Amino acid sequence: MLRIHFTARDLEYVRIARGPDPLWEIVCSVCRLQTDEGRIAFGPWRRAVTPLLRGGGGGGGGGADRAVALALRSLMPCGPYIPDFLTPAVDGGNADLRQGVDRVLSTPRSRLRREFTLLTESEARTRLLTGPGSGAGAPVRPFAAEQLARGDAAALRALGGLLTAYDAAFVAPYRPWIDAAVASDVAWRSRELAAGGIRALLETFRPMARWSPPVLEVTYPVERDLHLAGRGLLLVPSYFCWRKPISLFDGALLPVLVYPVEKPVQPPSAASLARLLGPTRAALLYEVALRGCATTSELALAVGCSLPNTCQQLAILREAGLAACRKEGRCVLHHPTPLGRRLLETAGTGPAEEPLPMPRPATVSP
Repeated sequence: MLRIHFTARDLEYVRIARGPDPLWEIVCSVCRLQTDEGRIAFGPWRRAVTPLLRGGGGGGGGGADRAVALALRSLMPCGPYIPDFLTPAVDGGNADLRQGVDRVLSTPRSRLRREFTLLTESEARTRLLTGPGSGAGAPVRPFAAEQLARGDAAALRALGGLLTAYDAAFVAPYRPWIDAAVASDVAWRSRELAAGGIRALLETFRPMARWSPPVLEVTYPVERDLHLAGRGLLLVPSYFCWRKPISLFDGALLPVLVYPVEKPVQPPSAASLARLLGPTRAALLYEVALRGCATTSELALAVGCSLPNTCQQLAILREAGLAACRKEGRCVLHHPTPLGRRLLETAGTGPAEEPLPMPRPATVSP
C-alpha cells in the first residue's frame, strides 16, 4: 500500500498531465515485454513487436531492435525498483521525448552512482527471494553499469540512443492508439474535476486507489508513505502501465503518480478486415506477412487461388500500399509493407499469436 499524504496546499496543486510521458511509456512497455500479463490489453501490441524481439523482419533493423530492448530491459527490470533518473519529472505534464532524454543525460553523477547501487541491491534481493529454482537464469548486469554510474559521457549518449531507438520501433508506430486512450481518460477525469473538484477527481481512481482524507491509499506492491509537503501531485496517464499505479522511488523528487488508462480503442477484428479487403486479398496479405517473402506461385497455392487471379489481387494490395514486390532472377518476391503489417497486427491476425516473454540478456557492452 502506498499512502500519499496531502496538506491543504497540496490539494491546490493536483494536476493531470495532458498526455502520456514518453519515458514512462518506454519504461512501462519494457516491463510489459517481460511478462505475459494483460494478454487482452497488450496482446495485439506484443504480437506486433514479436518479430523485432526475435531479431527478424518488420522493423528493418535486423537484430538491432532486439539488442535495444534487451539493453533497456537490463536497466528496467519488472520488479520493485527501476532507477528514477530514467523518468525525470516534467512539471505541467507537457512531456517531450527529446526533452526527457536530455534530462536523463544531464543526471548528476552522484545520483547515477546512488541509483545504480540501489538497482544492483534490488536485483540481488529479488534473486535471493525467488531462489535458484525460479527460472530467472544468470544474473543480469545493467547496460554499461560502471560507465553510467560514473557519468561517462559516451555511455550516457549510448543510453540516449537506446531510448530514442526503442521509442521509434516499439512505441511510436502505436501512438495513435496510445494517444486516443489517454485523451479519452484525461477528458473524463477533467470533467469529473470540473464538476466535483479534487475529491471527485481522486474518487475516479477507485478501485486502484481510495481517497480517505487527507490520504490517498494506492494499491502498491510495498508498504510506503509519501508526504507531498506542499509540492502537490502530478497525475500521469499511461497506456502501458498495468493495473496498479506507480511512483518514483525517491520521495524527495517531484511527486508523480503514473496510473493505467482504459484501452477504449478496439482494433478491427479479423472478420472486419476480411470484409474490408475481401477474403482473398485478406488471406493473401496474411500469407505474405507470415512468410515474410513469397513468390506468386507459393501464394496462389497457399490460398487456393488461380495464378492470374492471385496476380490481380496482389496488384490491388500493392496499389493500396499494403504489399510490395521485388524481382530476383526469374521470380517476383512479394513482401508486406509496414502499413500492411500494422493492419494485420491491429486486427489480431498477425503471424505471431502468442506474446513473447522478454528473455534475460547477458551483459551488454556500451
